[in-house]
Amino acid sequence: MSETRTPVLFIHGLWLHATSWRPWMDVFSAQGYDPIAPGWPGESPMVAEARETPEAVAGVGIDAVVEHYAHTIRALEQPPILIGHSFGGLIAQKLLGMGYGRAAVAIDPAQIKGVKPLPLAQLRSGFPVLGNPANRKRAVSLTAAQFRFGFGNAISEKESNELYARWTIPSPGRPLFEAAFANFSSHSPAAIDTANATRGPLLLISGQKDHTVPDVVTRATFKLYGDSPAVTELKQFADRGHSLTIDSGWYEVADYTLGWLTRQGFGAGTGVGRAAL
Repeated sequence: MSETRTPVLFIHGLWLHATSWRPWMDVFSAQGYDPIAPGWPGESPMVAEARETPEAVAGVGIDAVVEHYAHTIRALEQPPILIGHSFGGLIAQKLLGMGYGRAAVAIDPAQIKGVKPLPLAQLRSGFPVLGNPANRKRAVSLTAAQFRFGFGNAISEKESNELYARWTIPSPGRPLFEAAFANFSSHSPAAIDTANATRGPLLLISGQKDHTVPDVVTRATFKLYGDSPAVTELKQFADRGHSLTIDSGWYEVADYTLGWLTRQGFGAGTGVGRAAL
């Protein structure tokens, strides 16, 4: 009988296309995992097509994205490891708390309900969307300068512009509004079951120069899990910004993630059936 390959579900955040995970997928596949990276609901499979059809994702919110990935997971033979960046990190946490994953890695995750710090850099990063209430129902694109501040501030301007040209797409504004006002909503879609004692291990990763999700936000998220006996760990990368999953230093983050998964007992050949969870 051939060995079961552990599935890994990669979830991107706002303004990056699903194919931006390709280098990670290649590395995880070479290590014996079975990686997949579906786009968000309505997202075209190619960057150019996604840029030409922003209306396809306009109005998509957190709940719709969660159900989209939950549907994908239900079709798998076994529950996957979840790896998400930015809003993908929030989605990964939510899916883990709902029992849809074996473990999760949330990289620079968007703020969840209960997180109180709101640094000025984060406000500036979100202003292209939050500055206009009508953007809640629209898809919004970033300019190269906005991407440079929000994603590429810890790398050279040349590299930031190259990443912008290669990976950026229009993204729905609704998730940003949902996260920004989460603490004022009793039924916010940005709420996570942080007290879940039976969930799998969770690793939170922070870039300490991140403007979009500053380190203080990720640390505040980590503290919210303090009432759960389930494994929750925080790894901080100094001198890294929000582009840490796609810039020239991405492998350092991917390699740490692989090592952490191994330490948690989720090596590539440790696949189990859903009933074993």
